[in-house]
Formats: sequence, C-alpha cells, structure tokens
Amino acid sequence: MASEPITVSIRRVVDPDRIAEATVWAQTGVNLANRYPGFLGSGWVRAGEESDVWHMLYRFADERTLAAWEQSPERTWWLEMGRGFVREERAKRRTGIEGWFDDPPTGSVPSVTDAAGPAPIAVAPPRWKQAVSIWLGFFPVNLAFALLMAFVPGWEDVPLAVRVLATTLVLTPIMTYWVLPWVTRMLRDWLAPAA
Repeated sequence: MASEPITVSIRRVVDPDRIAEATVWAQTGVNLANRYPGFLGSGWVRAGEESDVWHMLYRFADERTLAAWEQSPERTWWLEMGRGFVREERAKRRTGIEGWFDDPPTGSVPSVTDAAGPAPIAVAPPRWKQAVSIWLGFFPVNLAFALLMAFVPGWEDVPLAVRVLATTLVLTPIMTYWVLPWVTRMLRDWLAPAA
C-alpha cells in the first residue's frame, strides 16, 4: 500500500578527531541511498565548524521504498562503517505537516546507541488533534487579516482568486514561522501527553 513521502531526520554526535573520515562516510551514505527507487533527496550539515553534532536528512517516496533502503545490505554495511566514530544517534520520521508538532528546543526523539537496534519512531499526534491545533491558529489570524483588509479601499473589488492568493501568500509564512510553533508549544501537553 502506497503512502505519502516520508522524511527521516537524524542527529548524530561524531568523534571530533575523525571529522575527515566522518565526512567521507556521510557522503557515501547519500550516494548509496541515491541509487534506491523512491529516493527523493538527502543532505547533511554540521551544527558548526567546531561542533561534533551532525544533522542528516533523507526523503523517500513512500513507506515501501524507505523500508527497502533501511533494510538494505548497503545501508547495513554503511552504518557498520560508521560505528567507530558515531557516538550517539537520534532519528525521527515525518510525513506532511507533522514537523510542526515537534518540540523545537529539545526534540521528541529517543536516543539510539551502538548496541541498540533501530530507533523507535516518535509518534505524531492524531490527525484530528493536528487539525484542531491548525484551526486554533488559523482562524484568529485569518479573521484579523480579513478585518484589516476590510479597511483597504477597493479590496472588495479585487477578484476573489487574487484576494485568496494575496491572503495565502501573507498568512502562510506567519502561520509556519510564528503562529503554529506558538500554538503547538501551548498545546504540547494535550498533543503528546506523557505516558
């Protein structure tokens, strides 16, 4: 059964004395994944020039193609090659908008050590809770924008498609960068109650 594209985000702590080796290792992983069907892209960055924290990201078309890569002998070999200099690993998977529901300062991801198996996947809130959260942010922002635009002379004469285009162009970044992160912080205990 097909699913929507899945992004896997990984935070790794790398031995600072083996940066050159880790750089080649990370690029090798990207090159290996690139050969698999459904691969949509990947990348990696270090948190800073002196940092031992690396962030890696890859995306596959669906659960089936992601599983093919994650269960492949090439990936197993690649991970084994990094075992000597990757000290800690954290991973999470996200589809669609679930990333809005992550806790930005600390993340919500279990740690994985060399001896452990694959990381358990951080569970996103149920879709209905996501929908309620988005609505709680979107309704007041959209209402405020509509009330503000009512005072703009000639706004009501602008064609509907252009008004909707202008509204979404203005409100999408506001929602993405300010409103939704704030709403999800305020609703964190409701969205992901502690076990």
